[in-house]
Amino acid sequence: MSKTYTGECFCGAVKIAANGDPAGMGYCHCADCRHWSAGPINAFTLWPPAQVQITEGAEHIQTYNKTENSYRKWCKKCGGHLFSEHPGLGLTDVYAAILPTLPFAPGLHVFYSEAKVRVHDGLPKCKDMPGEFGGSGETLPE
Repeated sequence: MSKTYTGECFCGAVKIAANGDPAGMGYCHCADCRHWSAGPINAFTLWPPAQVQITEGAEHIQTYNKTENSYRKWCKKCGGHLFSEHPGLGLTDVYAAILPTLPFAPGLHVFYSEAKVRVHDGLPKCKDMPGEFGGSGETLPE
């Protein structure tokens, strides 16, 4: 039986569910994610789009895309960030903080070349993205 993880925006008007296991989890250090999240690091969970559903409040979701790589979604009532669609990767990033019962188990850091905070956790530090996702595949030291 598949596990379902639920979450909601800051005010609770938008509710989402992610089913099964994420395709990957980690930390992004890119300037866009830092700026969007208003934090030095963004914790991500990547899911095949079919595994993520809006269960309530779809009418409250607003979208912005600075580039074709990321369609960022938030609640227009409270401004709470929800997820980003990454069409080129074929994945949806549900921000880790949105799914409080998901056991967050990061596997890597991406865009570590842009990091503002150095993290010493033993995880691979990708200069940009892994090769299988169109990046250089190059890793950097902690």
